[in-house]
Amino acid sequence: MSSRRSRSRQSGVSRITDDQVADLVSKLQHLIPELRRSGSDKKSASKVLEEACNYIRSLRREVEDLSDRLSQLLASTDMDSDQAAILRSLLM
Repeated sequence: MSSRRSRSRQSGVSRITDDQVADLVSKLQHLIPELRRSGSDKKSASKVLEEACNYIRSLRREVEDLSDRLSQLLASTDMDSDQAAILRSLLM
């Protein structure tokens, strides 16, 4: 038995099968809008992971932009300080 296998068994870590990886990549492909639009064509795992990373980056940018816009809106409204503090704490 290889040392890698013996270490994973000793640590109690189970190995993921190729079928499980394929199933997870397929599920991820269905979550990414860009890949969903391209139809039911099977994409390579690397393409799915690359698109997933791009999608997550775009979501992060969108969240940052919306957060900035909301902060500007809160700063410009005539809201009492207690209400503004509550909203800010919910956003953090």
